[in-house]
Amino acid sequence: MMRRLAGRILPAAAFLAVLTTFAYAEPAFDPKPWLDDLAQTREVFLTKYANLEWAVFDRESDLPGLFDDTRKRIEAAQSDIDARAAFDRLARRLGDGHVVFVWPVHGAPHGDAAPSLPCADYTSAIVSPSMVARVAGYRPIEAKHSDLFPIGTIGSGKHRVGVMRIGLFEPQGFPQLCQSALAALSIPADKPCDDACDDRITNHANTEMSEAFVAQLEALMATKPDALLVDITRNGGGNDWAEAAARMLTAVRLKSERLMFVRGEHWAKHFADLETDLRKAADGASPADRAQLLAWADEAAAKKTVAATPCDPAPLWKGERAPCRWLGEGFYATGLLASGDADSLRGKPWAEDAFTPTAFPYREGIWRGPLVVVVDGDTGSAAEEFAAELQDNHAELIVGEPTVGAGCGHTDGGTPTMLKNSRAILQVPDCARFRADGTNEVRGILPDVLIGWRKSDGPNLRADAFLAQLRHVVEQAGSRRNAAAYAAGANAPAAARSH
Repeated sequence: MMRRLAGRILPAAAFLAVLTTFAYAEPAFDPKPWLDDLAQTREVFLTKYANLEWAVFDRESDLPGLFDDTRKRIEAAQSDIDARAAFDRLARRLGDGHVVFVWPVHGAPHGDAAPSLPCADYTSAIVSPSMVARVAGYRPIEAKHSDLFPIGTIGSGKHRVGVMRIGLFEPQGFPQLCQSALAALSIPADKPCDDACDDRITNHANTEMSEAFVAQLEALMATKPDALLVDITRNGGGNDWAEAAARMLTAVRLKSERLMFVRGEHWAKHFADLETDLRKAADGASPADRAQLLAWADEAAAKKTVAATPCDPAPLWKGERAPCRWLGEGFYATGLLASGDADSLRGKPWAEDAFTPTAFPYREGIWRGPLVVVVDGDTGSAAEEFAAELQDNHAELIVGEPTVGAGCGHTDGGTPTMLKNSRAILQVPDCARFRADGTNEVRGILPDVLIGWRKSDGPNLRADAFLAQLRHVVEQAGSRRNAAAYAAGANAPAAARSH
């Protein structure tokens, strides 16, 4: 403001105006601290980035060239804004949805903060409306939990298609779940909520979300649809509830993806803690459970050793194969077990370590008919896990466009790094999920039926293009369901076989 006012002063005061401008001028931009941050970013990639091999050999990224280009942009920058833009461009060019720079907000420094008010991180702004609900002929069904999971039907030739929208795979997108938890748990809304308090709210919200999903699914099934269509377009992910949700939508006993980990202190501690927990659980377990728990503990100990053994990344940075495996082989996306019967595990103190879906009240195989899942270029993270698992087990037909490619993200809080100059938080994924065909899920999910959407298409154009394919999609899903039913055989949940 001072400089703008000085520019309007009469010529007689020009000299004073120049002095005023120099007195209040901002210091010249210095790229050196930002280049130091770039060097720190490079070190993070070489020590913490789970998808380093994927970036080099699958994505075919020229990492030295990408960092050199970023260096040149920083050196040519005229301001901090320009420098930040160079870092953000680096993340975009890499093409990994979980590599992000979180820039500090003025007046809100990073670091440990006092507990916030409950529900502070719950916002409906992160949940987008259904694309399929815009399709001509869509008829919404008003049910008790339609604010969480909108449902409806679409006619397609002789078929009635049931539609369910999953906007997010975690409760944080639904403030009403948090408010309900506060009331049920007698937690005041106007007092800070620490980690233990937050865990109580999250657990209650997860349970209520699961129960609402079941209720909506049953309300939709009451209309007797010939096929079920699940819309997860613009779904940015969530938590392990995605695994439970998938298992409610198929008669196939699903097997989850293999989980791989980046070597280092973070995962060494994870496996050390897991080993300790399993050995403690074995002390009071039945003989059969004790033998299994101790065997798992031995596996965790072996994986801890791998995690603590570094792999030299220098060859990878040069585009060459390393003499060691960059990633260690963990257990599964669902824990110690790739597949399991939640009902037989619930009640055991170690159930959630063995099979994470046991954390949620769900029933396997509630829906047993043809299943279609709609994805787009904004479907990511846990939403990709949901789609990949169903696709790998031949339990669904995926329709739409390739997903964003975020894959596995951050475990146990992740491995965030604060850059010394900018104070930005750099987040890189510490894990990777590998699919049945051996590919890294970060590649994204390729639909079985591609729809010719363009980035510039509005939601109505997208809905029209989808409707043009709907009849073909429903018929193809029915054929796939029949083939999957034969393949499932004895692996189908009991509820499905008895129907």
